[in-house]
Amino acid sequence: MPEGDTVFRVAARLHEALAGERITRGEVRHPRLAELELTGRRVREVRPVGKHLLIRFEDGGTLHAHLRMDGTWQTGPPGARWRRPAHRARVVLTTERSQAVGFDLHDLRWLPTSAEHRVLGHLGPDLLDPGWDADSAAEAARRLTVDPQRELGTALVDQRVLAGIGNVHKSEICFLLGRLPGTPVGELDAQQVVRVARDQLRRSAERGSRSGNPGERTRIYGKRVCPRCGTAVRRTRQGADADSRITFHCPRCQV
Repeated sequence: MPEGDTVFRVAARLHEALAGERITRGEVRHPRLAELELTGRRVREVRPVGKHLLIRFEDGGTLHAHLRMDGTWQTGPPGARWRRPAHRARVVLTTERSQAVGFDLHDLRWLPTSAEHRVLGHLGPDLLDPGWDADSAAEAARRLTVDPQRELGTALVDQRVLAGIGNVHKSEICFLLGRLPGTPVGELDAQQVVRVARDQLRRSAERGSRSGNPGERTRIYGKRVCPRCGTAVRRTRQGADADSRITFHCPRCQV
């Protein structure tokens, strides 16, 4: 599933393509939104919140999208060839100078911009929020330690705690902290965890690499041997059976 850094970059592309533009062709191919008319509306901005994408219009409406596992957006000039089959297109937004097509978007909602809290109100602090401040950090640390016995890896991917972290970044953050994903959060410095988590997502969003290094996709996730000590990386499942996810860790560098 795309994580917060990916959604951040997608939102930036859409904002560049659509912000301030009037929609000349607007289609939403979704059963719940079959009667929604977007043609003629002007886009105000496109903003990410955690893993959620918000296309806000000047008339006070918001098109909310979640990429889930296979959702993606293509941007380009009007009439550009689509990179996925037309039957998989769920949103088509065309302006005089650009085109944005959303494919395989299963979660789509139309709601007043003033009511975005209906779909976002449960989220914890957004690690990529440009308005992040000391209060945001304090609230994130508080949520992280509500249950001191909860495993670090499980807490990190809980969007009610911190918005934006997924399975890949979970493994990367635990590796940076030098702690096992199963470590109880009560044994950790919550403020440090939040700082490391935010730095990890920010570097990835800015550089397009989850390792923060050009040419290297990840530090530990998906690796066979630890890049620090050469020890064989272990793969384990973490979480309830229905939601268990593969986690990568080094048994020597992470304690």
